[in-house]
Amino acid sequence: MHNEETFSRLVEAHYAALYRFALSLSKRPADAADLTQQTYFAWAKHGHALRDTAKAKTWLFTTLYREFLRTRRRALRFSSFEEMSPFDRDPPDLGPDVSARMDAEVVLATLQNVDRVFREALTLFYLQGFSCLEIAEILSVPLGTVSTRLFRGKRQLRALLERATVNSAASPAVACA
Repeated sequence: MHNEETFSRLVEAHYAALYRFALSLSKRPADAADLTQQTYFAWAKHGHALRDTAKAKTWLFTTLYREFLRTRRRALRFSSFEEMSPFDRDPPDLGPDVSARMDAEVVLATLQNVDRVFREALTLFYLQGFSCLEIAEILSVPLGTVSTRLFRGKRQLRALLERATVNSAASPAVACA
């Protein structure tokens, strides 16, 4: 019973964040759900081997990321891998303030157009709250690489947002009678 309670608490504490990370990687709700499920399956099989339970969150995110890479490699090997449109995913629920939500939706939608390698670091840092050291561990890259990816990712996101702003400002507003 103790293990079931621990597992339930772990799912309760991290499921939403893991799912959001999986969605940012896969861009498809069904694939994100599968990745998240597979991550918890791996925890059920191998989580007992983790000596420091304070690192469970990092272990889960690392496992999810590795599972994503494994499924992506397999998909590339056996069929053509096609990127899905950001319109194929559920819109994020960002809170009651409409203008803030609209701005956040624009940023999140634009984030999907950032190169995957930068998007991973940005998502883990800004949306999931991981430290650079934890991100380095999750992505299995040096700490300096994480800093570089965050810097370049922010620069790319900023450029994409500026382009979107210029394009929307150039479009004439349509008045409704």
